[in-house]
Amino acid sequence: MARNGKNTKGLTREKAGKRRRTRKYGQTVLKHSRMGTYSCWYALGSVVLILLSLGIAFRMHGNAAGFVGGFGIVAVIFAVLGVRAGVKGLREREKKYISCRLGIAANILLLLSLLIIFTGGLGK
Repeated sequence: MARNGKNTKGLTREKAGKRRRTRKYGQTVLKHSRMGTYSCWYALGSVVLILLSLGIAFRMHGNAAGFVGGFGIVAVIFAVLGVRAGVKGLREREKKYISCRLGIAANILLLLSLLIIFTGGLGK
């Protein structure tokens, strides 16, 4: 890079950046869907809450029903919000949708597992 802000081919930084972002025939490099990444973050937050509730139940020797139930409800809310964000992310144009699909799948698996845990706890 030369001192005057131009690289060795004589292009300014702006034009060099634009050149790097486009491919042959004007196709741009696709970014991940914003709502898809939010969906993945919601799934991660739900997993963290489940693990936190398991840790609290272990530390308190099973006498933490309020904490575990509250964290479970919040984890369900996060999973529902994650599915919703993933579906909204599929509507974004010209994006990579793999994060949407992964987020939707992870959140649905979390919802099903939490549903199984809650119905198993009601049966006792």
